[in-house]
Amino acid sequence: MKHNYLKGICGLLMMALVIVSLPKTVMADAEVKEEDTSYERYIAFGEDLSKSEKQKVMDSFGITKSDLKNYKTIKITNKEEHEYLGDYIASSVIGKRALSSVMVVKTEKGSGVHVTTDNISYCTSGMYTNALVTAGLEDAEVKVTGPFKISGTSALVGAMKAYSVMTGKEISEDTMDAATNELVATANLAEAVGDSDKAEQLIAAAKEKVLSQRLTKREDIKKAIESSAKELGIEVPEDEVDKLVTMMQKVSKVDVNVDALKKQAGEIYNKLKDAGIDLSNVDTKGLAQKIGDFFANIFEAIVRFFSGLFG
Repeated sequence: MKHNYLKGICGLLMMALVIVSLPKTVMADAEVKEEDTSYERYIAFGEDLSKSEKQKVMDSFGITKSDLKNYKTIKITNKEEHEYLGDYIASSVIGKRALSSVMVVKTEKGSGVHVTTDNISYCTSGMYTNALVTAGLEDAEVKVTGPFKISGTSALVGAMKAYSVMTGKEISEDTMDAATNELVATANLAEAVGDSDKAEQLIAAAKEKVLSQRLTKREDIKKAIESSAKELGIEVPEDEVDKLVTMMQKVSKVDVNVDALKKQAGEIYNKLKDAGIDLSNVDTKGLAQKIGDFFANIFEAIVRFFSGLFG
């Protein structure tokens, strides 16, 4: 999205508010080399999909039955869904059928993790991206889909499982638990604050602080979450803060690539620069005179956030 600053200040403000959400890239644009083998392309199907439901999932992926020979396919079981989600979501919500499906396509080194969704009502692409980076995913196009509208929480299990098989790198139980907790906590936060973008950017900003500063104590992590929320102008209920602290404590023990977190923010930063906005040179005082203190303060928070990442 490229806007003229003078003609579209409101549009640019909205764009800036998605600070650490990754751009949504369709699977057809995945940078996959022609010589890639089937082991670069994986699909995790929900085990309980009916024949017609599986066809709908494949249609969403944009593939035919004959295309499956180019993919390594595995299954997500309902047992696995309950195993990894049971501590965070009621059993009745998880249900008795595994329907979420996910495609993971390996892309070239340095390309980052990009997620798109279809028929997913509870989790956004940014939520998946944040959680998958925590789980250790690098350089992949991921698409999450269902045969009809579903929450999509269990698809995270499939994505991690597929990536583990693809790379031959085992994802530890603690890492999978932390990533799953993060996904659910972010979705719950989005409901609490009424904005999924704000929830995503708060989790990403706080997580970057926790990991880069190697915070492990509850009081230090709480301060990081509260300061991030203040900088981004997000009011978080106290009970949600406590849940986020518990989740971040788990994340703090995971071997997460901090550079990957910075890359997420960096991609948005570069897009803003392409649109004519250099956050390091924004005159927030002059901006306040034009559009008011509230929006100027948001820009100032963004400048501070990126200065911490790239300064």
